[in-house]
Amino acid sequence: MKNLDLNTRRSIATPRGVGVMCNFYAERAENATLWDAEGKEYIDFAGGIAVLNTGHCHPKVKAAIAKQLDRFTHTAYQIVPYESYVALAERINAIVPISGLKKAAFFTTGVEAIENAVKIARSHTGRSGIVAFSGGFHGRTLLGMALTGKVAPYKLSFGAMPHDIFHVPFPTATQDISVADSLKALNLLFQSDIDPKRVAAIIIEPVQGEGGFNITPPELMTALRQICDEHGILLIADEVQTGFARTGKLFAMEHHSVQADIMCIAKSLGGGMPISGVVGRAEVMDSPSPGGLGGTYAGNPLAVAAAHAVLDIIQEEQLCERANRLGQKLMNRLNDLRATCPAIADVRGLGSMVALELNDPSTGAPDAARVKQVQDKAIEQGLILLSCGVYGNVLRFLYPLTIPDEQFDRALDILANTLTA
Repeated sequence: MKNLDLNTRRSIATPRGVGVMCNFYAERAENATLWDAEGKEYIDFAGGIAVLNTGHCHPKVKAAIAKQLDRFTHTAYQIVPYESYVALAERINAIVPISGLKKAAFFTTGVEAIENAVKIARSHTGRSGIVAFSGGFHGRTLLGMALTGKVAPYKLSFGAMPHDIFHVPFPTATQDISVADSLKALNLLFQSDIDPKRVAAIIIEPVQGEGGFNITPPELMTALRQICDEHGILLIADEVQTGFARTGKLFAMEHHSVQADIMCIAKSLGGGMPISGVVGRAEVMDSPSPGGLGGTYAGNPLAVAAAHAVLDIIQEEQLCERANRLGQKLMNRLNDLRATCPAIADVRGLGSMVALELNDPSTGAPDAARVKQVQDKAIEQGLILLSCGVYGNVLRFLYPLTIPDEQFDRALDILANTLTA
């Protein structure tokens, strides 16, 4: 089957609202390599949008799924539970950077974790207000897109958003927004829009994903923790994209000296299988009544089996250390290109969560068109790249942390060629 034929079928059978970046179709994949329906080979620097820290079809993930497949595929955990779910909760509770007794519940998608974290926070505090940040991304459901701090394409034409959701600016140097600016805006919000005693939670990504891989400054996270403690507000860390070794630590909150009350996890936890989770302080997690949390496919046994394998792989293959090494190599190469690519406005990253921001050299304006050109030229040369950022002018790099060194170097050569072309 040719890619062009599949594109024709797709345009007839599926709605335009499901945006598709590539005009070719996956046929098979292994580690950091993907082959399309016509046999062309690509280096995957998208990783299924941060899902594949352990690569495509890792042998241990495949073996874990196959072993579970021989036992059972589904019971609905709330109907007939299984030990592997409990064991995964125990493992997650033991490794998240939250002190004291913890509990974890599993779901299917990242936005399910976000929605359930909000439910738990509201149940525990008896309050309804939620504060999020500009540029943040928390999903595409009605509540998820209300929390998301970006209009296009996530909020366009979908009508009124749920109430009691508020946003304050996220500090970003390229937009001249400081930590002081963010905290001033939060204080103004408490004076003008909502009493802090009516706020259930503040939700933040330790590193913004869709927003442009903007790293939360430690002083902001520390200040938020102090504000939450002062007003009885819960701090929710959205680690859906940052979790499981991407930032050079198992969780990005480990880069901070303060802790969240609730953490949301997903994406690379399942190694390609759909699973997410909410983990937090036990007394907070126990707030909803029995039946208030769950879902038909929540904590699916095949996905749970994959998650156990992923945790093993991260430890055995030392992926946190590898994330730091690969990320530093990428950032060094990008910084070296500044002399020949004046469009490079910023290179930033934490571990292997690295971003390249491109602006028009003559005006300094965000240059989304140039990012699209780089993406297109890279794909022509066999490298899949993703964009992000409020203005669409940021390239983000989400290669599997298991990518072979030789292939990684080849990808960096392609990237350099497209940036300097």
